[in-house]
Amino acid sequence: MPRGKTIAIASITVVLVAGAAGGGAWWYLHTRGTPQETAQRFTQAWQKGDLAAMRAELGAASPAFDKTYENMRKALGVEGTVVKLDAVRETGDGTGQAGYTTTLKLKDIGEWSYSGTIDLAVVDRNWRVKWSPSAVHPDLTDATAFALKTKWPERAKITDAGGDRIDGGDVGGSVQQLVGYLDKATAKDVKSLGSSYKTGDAIGRGGLQQTFQQRLAGTPATEIDLVGADKKTVKTLDKIEGEEGEALETTLDMRVQQAAAGAVRDLKQTASMVAIRPSSGEILAVVNNQGGFNRALDGNYPPGSTFKAITAIGLLAGGMSPGERVTCPKDVKVGGLPIRNSHHGEYGSVSLSDAFAYSCNTTFAPLAQEKLNADKLTETAELFGFNKPLNIGVPATKGSFPKPQSDAELAAASFGQGRITASPLLMASAAAAMADGTWRPPTLVSSIKQKTEPQELPEGVKSKIGQMMSAVVTMGTAKDAGLPSGTRGKTGTAEYGPQDDLKTHAWFMGFRGDLAFAVIVEEGEGGGTVAAPVAADFLRALG
Repeated sequence: MPRGKTIAIASITVVLVAGAAGGGAWWYLHTRGTPQETAQRFTQAWQKGDLAAMRAELGAASPAFDKTYENMRKALGVEGTVVKLDAVRETGDGTGQAGYTTTLKLKDIGEWSYSGTIDLAVVDRNWRVKWSPSAVHPDLTDATAFALKTKWPERAKITDAGGDRIDGGDVGGSVQQLVGYLDKATAKDVKSLGSSYKTGDAIGRGGLQQTFQQRLAGTPATEIDLVGADKKTVKTLDKIEGEEGEALETTLDMRVQQAAAGAVRDLKQTASMVAIRPSSGEILAVVNNQGGFNRALDGNYPPGSTFKAITAIGLLAGGMSPGERVTCPKDVKVGGLPIRNSHHGEYGSVSLSDAFAYSCNTTFAPLAQEKLNADKLTETAELFGFNKPLNIGVPATKGSFPKPQSDAELAAASFGQGRITASPLLMASAAAAMADGTWRPPTLVSSIKQKTEPQELPEGVKSKIGQMMSAVVTMGTAKDAGLPSGTRGKTGTAEYGPQDDLKTHAWFMGFRGDLAFAVIVEEGEGGGTVAAPVAADFLRALG
């Protein structure tokens, strides 16, 4: 009986093995997938730049595979790849061929399209790519590599608002500072700019020349070549026509620029000035009487009492009027901070407008505590561009107004001291807002998209702050500066440095008609005696 059981079991085993052999003959001998599917996966991975996914489709590994595609990317400056799969066919004996059209986006050059084929074969019963360099381009071999020859067009010009060229050597130093200059590309530059550049090519360095390098340079006439190991051309694959660069128009008004430059040129102290058109926010002039660092745009200075104009707008928006009676004592304490006026002045009971004209710290610090607070003063400062990015086409530091953390900090901030910093550019834009009723992000190149939207000032404050700024010129701290009739402004004397060795910068910011400006004189004794006369010279030069 046991013997019979053994025979039965053996019989069943034979049947199972025979069944498996029958099914396996179909499964193991049948080729999996299609040449179409393999070619589709390979070209999609190529389009994505996924070399690992491409390698997964190969029938045999190639040590040149990664290097070949990397050479194409780097040598041609490939920024994007589109691969369209064309006809795929079997050619017999487990082989096939897939046609494709590749379009490469080449940096600073344009698009280049060509067609080629990819060989396919059945390997281990799977359709695989039978790869060689000719799969990358039909003329590519193991002994050749891609290369570019470029010829750049004449560089486009940079102009002022009137279309006159300002990128030559005949403009003033401040304009050259804005424009930048042309230099020969280094190996480091070529690595950054891309393979369309070669060492020694002209490139922009600094200023607008660097910011708008691509626009001004245009696109080069280009040969796409295959080169041998000796870097000599074996075959030219294609030629792409270049395009002229596009001229860059700035908002600079050279008449205003020259007047501003003349006003600061002969000062012994370091000085900077910016002029803006209030109705548009366009920068008309940027000047520094010292080279190197562009203080007019990148300087970080305490704005001093010029900031009182912003504090005043907060007070006016809160319901105060220029004629409201206030006091201007010799000294006060706010939050434990002792505060005095310039030259220890005191004026007793005066109007808010007079306190502004006399630049009474001892008026504005208590008012900021009583009628404003840290949040409201911060919001008011931000109406004038503080804490907001500036995008003018060259580096420009944003103004900083850290929210006051105590009554003492609030008091100091009310007259532009403490932790506040601003550039002449920002204070000129603040003056422009007071002239127009809307703060506009300043712009040097109108085509630039701004990061900050224009902001309207509170209703009714424009005429009131204009009246108060007029009083500064006619009876206040700037009355002896010789400013032309119709000028409205605010002086500032900003303290900086260690407490035992305080120094001052002299400020004046203001407007006249559709022209706003700000000037700073470093280590100037007072805004009214040093900076305001510079503004007067500037305005008189314009007539």
